[in-house]
Amino acid sequence: MTTKTMVWIGLFIGSTIGGYLPAFFGASVFSGWSILGSTLGGALGIWAGYRFGVSNFGE
Repeated sequence: MTTKTMVWIGLFIGSTIGGYLPAFFGASVFSGWSILGSTLGGALGIWAGYRFGVSNFGE
């Protein structure tokens, strides 16, 4: 896979997990914590996707 594909996959998975994680602690999925978690998870997913994309693991 290309680096671009890995970044998009990381963004999708990271923002999904980050947005849903506060629901395990009693917050609503539409709360401010979920928006913050989705943003942080997406950023972490982009970073991880880029790292996997430029390494040999992504090919």
